[in-house]
Amino acid sequence: MTAQWVMYGIKNCDTIKKARNFLTAAGIDYRFHDYRVDGIDAALLQSFIDQLGYEALLNTRGTTWRKLPEAERAAINDAASAAALMLAQPAMIKRPVLSAPDGELRVGFSDSLYQAFIQEKS
Repeated sequence: MTAQWVMYGIKNCDTIKKARNFLTAAGIDYRFHDYRVDGIDAALLQSFIDQLGYEALLNTRGTTWRKLPEAERAAINDAASAAALMLAQPAMIKRPVLSAPDGELRVGFSDSLYQAFIQEKS
């Protein structure tokens, strides 16, 4: 099986919908990995953290973060504590995470980010 583009996220997220539409319009063949359906394991999450850093992955702007008790938010102060939270609540992972066929990752979405990343990998 050849390596392919993979988008990680949650299907009903508006940003995911925009990113998926962008890839489809650009003719990029990709697989969608839905955290709620497919889950995420510690090894995959750790590979994201190793490449991007937990700060880039942890979504501190969303509703899920804001609903956490202050003490729980304050306890997230390193990669291990952030990983434990993201494994327990995958909605805490910023979306989307896009993996190129060579495994290089980008997090977030904008037309210009995706356009540059796709051109770099083509």
